[in-house]
Amino acid sequence: MAAAEKLLPEFDEEFGLARKFLDLVPDGKLTWKPHDKSMELGRLAWHIATFPEWCRDTFAHDTLKMTPEEGESSSREWEHKKRADMLSRFDQTLPEARAKVEQASDADMANHWKMEWAGQVIIDSPRDQVLRKWVFNHLIHHRAQLGVYYRLLGIAVPGSYGPSADEMPG
Repeated sequence: MAAAEKLLPEFDEEFGLARKFLDLVPDGKLTWKPHDKSMELGRLAWHIATFPEWCRDTFAHDTLKMTPEEGESSSREWEHKKRADMLSRFDQTLPEARAKVEQASDADMANHWKMEWAGQVIIDSPRDQVLRKWVFNHLIHHRAQLGVYYRLLGIAVPGSYGPSADEMPG
């Protein structure tokens, strides 16, 4: 079985769950954060909404070069966005991201992908490992953070791999 065929079910499940969490983003709480060192809820949700692009671009380019200035600019991109904007961005880019994974050959998956930050290589791994660690696992990590934010705000947390405590009877 090709690597892409093995990864597509995980892609569908994890991005489907991410969409379910994004659908609950409370527009009235976008600047809320649980701690001074935490991201604002809106920034965290916007970050999750851009994961299809991260996935797509992992296949579209061999290297992502970023500067601290670009990082700072992208960290403010969420400002003035609402849940509808996040869902729109996610939904618009998801089909293209899935198609990139689906069309990737085993050779494409084995090719190295790099991320450079201010000229320093941060990631240099085969694309299938980048997809698993820096797309899927990274998405899961931030989705779980969003779940904690929801819990602290009294928003029912949706289940991920079975029902959540909020979905259980009694």
